[in-house]
Parts: sequence; structure tokens; C-alpha cells
Amino acid sequence: MKLEILTKSESVKIQDSIISKIGELINFKNLEPGDKLPSERMLSEKFGVSRSNVREAIQKLEFYGILKSIPQSGTFVANIGVVAMNGMIEDIIRLDEPDFKSLVETRILLELKTVRLAALRRTEDDLKKLKEALDSYKQKVINGEDAVQEDLLFHLAIAKASGNSTMNTFMLVITPEIITNFEKYHVCDNDLSLKGIDEHEAIYNAIKKQDPKLAKQKMKDHFSVLYQYCYNI
Repeated sequence: MKLEILTKSESVKIQDSIISKIGELINFKNLEPGDKLPSERMLSEKFGVSRSNVREAIQKLEFYGILKSIPQSGTFVANIGVVAMNGMIEDIIRLDEPDFKSLVETRILLELKTVRLAALRRTEDDLKKLKEALDSYKQKVINGEDAVQEDLLFHLAIAKASGNSTMNTFMLVITPEIITNFEKYHVCDNDLSLKGIDEHEAIYNAIKKQDPKLAKQKMKDHFSVLYQYCYNI
């Protein structure tokens, strides 16, 4: 599994443009809650962008409750008033890009919850995926290779094992930005990566034992250096 990192500024500009145009389209056609939007293909042709760009913008509007996609049926205007919708679209476009400290704080808060839930709810399949992610991380570190993505994939596997789809979604949303900032600030040097092997194994073993208290403590230990680092920026 590979996490792709898009150019942040380009991605945001395209998304904001599409989001704005979708809002204009809803207003121009006087669409009401429950009305269907044109297909992704039609929107991509109309706006002169790729279908993947349109899909990302729609997913973002779904996240904020403005649109609703129904499999094999299409995308519809959610149950929200036009005035409220226009205000929300403006707010979404104006959203500030989170700084590194905010991302780290958000990640830590989320993961202290997800690791506890993962210890309580994990399945054998979850354990298998966690072990695969852990082994991939260990191999990269031992070989002296960059293991930032493997590190985060291990943590995403924990979020998945938590059985909480909302927390899992939040982790997926912030992960690409975390990767970009990790590479920018060079957080994971070789010594920390080697230490990370032991810390990841401790977290994995606590989840395997289904000990939520121990899992949470091991996650706290794992984040101690990172938390201190972000406050020294």
C-alpha cells in the first residue's frame, strides 16, 4: 500500500474552484434538498477538470453535509437550506491550512482514543494487517530507508481496528498533510526510527493482549518525543 502526496497548493485551488462552481450550479438551477446533481463525468467536462478532482470536491462537500452520494444512484443536495449552504461553502473555501502543531495535537488526541478502542475491538484480521504494517516499517528502518509512510500506515491500521469509521475517516483526512510536514521538518531521524520499532511492537502487543489501558500508555510513550518536537518549532 502506498500513500500518494499531492501538491497541496494545486490540490486546494482546484478543489476550491470546483466547490465554488458546484455551489453556483445549485443556485443557478434552484436545486432543492433531494435534487440530483449532474454526473461526475458531466461536471468534469463542464468545469474542465478531471473526474478525480470532481470526486474529491464532492467527497469534501459530503464530509460537511452539503451533498449526499447514494451508490448507483448519484449525488444529491442534502437537507440544508440555500442560505446555510452558501455560507458553509464560503467557510469551507476560507478554511485555514492547519499548521504542523495542530496536526500533531489532533493526531495524538485521535490515536489515544483509537488505540484504546482497537485493543477492545480488534479482530484477527486486524491483527494480521497491523503485523504486516509493523513488519514493513521494521524492514525499511533496518535497511536504512525512509519509513515515514510505513509508520503512518501502521497507525492507520490501528484506526481501522478501532471499528470507529468516523475516527478512521479523520485519520485518512489528516494523514497526507502529516506526511508532507514530517518530510518538511525531518522529524524521523534514524535513531528515532530504530526506537520506533520497539514502540510499535509494544503498541501491537498491547492490542493483541486486548489491554486498552496498556495500549493507551504505550501510545503516549510513542508520541512523547514527537509532541515535544512540535512545540519546539
